[in-house]
Amino acid sequence: MIVCCGEALIDMLLREIEGEGAGYLPVSGGAVFNTAITLGRLGEKAGFFTGLATDLFGQQIEQSLADANVDASFCKRHDLPTTLAFVKLTDGHAEYAFYDENSAGRMITKEDLPSFGDDVQALHFGAISLIPDPCGSTYEALMAREAENRVISFDPNIRPSFIKDEGAYRGRMERMLKLADIIKLSDEDMDWLMPGQTFEEVSAQLISNSASIVLMTKGSAGVDAVTRSGTFSAPAKDAIVIDTVGAGDSFNGGFLAGLRRNNCLSKSALAEITEAQLLDALDLATDVAAVTVSRAGANPPWQNELG
Repeated sequence: MIVCCGEALIDMLLREIEGEGAGYLPVSGGAVFNTAITLGRLGEKAGFFTGLATDLFGQQIEQSLADANVDASFCKRHDLPTTLAFVKLTDGHAEYAFYDENSAGRMITKEDLPSFGDDVQALHFGAISLIPDPCGSTYEALMAREAENRVISFDPNIRPSFIKDEGAYRGRMERMLKLADIIKLSDEDMDWLMPGQTFEEVSAQLISNSASIVLMTKGSAGVDAVTRSGTFSAPAKDAIVIDTVGAGDSFNGGFLAGLRRNNCLSKSALAEITEAQLLDALDLATDVAAVTVSRAGANPPWQNELG
């Protein structure tokens, strides 16, 4: 099983209502949630850990997980509100306004951390759930607790406009980057985390720490990958882009699914991953991302849509 650990929220998407004007449609979302949904739709055994509200929106999120066959039993239920993110799309790119104070997702603590059985091979972390506390400290503690025995996947997915304490957040990123086996960066992430450094320099540093695979996604230009044995590239798949919401999240799910199908979800296997295994996982990831960008919202494909 692959367990995704991070935010789940409601995206309030602006829609035109015939004869009524504009309104907002509540859609289950969140970067780490999207990765879990992707894994479930691909037929992988997937789980999810977050602070989950017992309100109507929390029930909607739980139903969305169930519909994608994602195990929500690890979630901590709280009688607190669900985080709401009002979304404005401009030329296919999303801007957000968050309502997150005292939410179920934000207020989880180390006492809420789940226990995992031997069937859990990997954990995935990242995105805005790592910015505020107490949830940010909680996810960091979970990664530190599990890093020795399970594969750790990490997508920082930096959102500078949400960061209020840059020093504390940079410290958290530095510590978590040193624990991760799989790290995916965008050029924006890299510029914020390690300004002035090339991907070659950044990946070398991360590999020397603990990582086995470092990825840099480049949108329509594809993805570069560095392992302990070399540097590789994979092209993006052709797609008519409707919007890019959830593209990176679904890429993460596709890549993790590809690694699992190649029997690479162990620390030893990742350290010795072959070019063929890596490129096969990247091929699935780029297939998944291409479908996601071809339709509105974070709507990753089901396995039967990939052929």
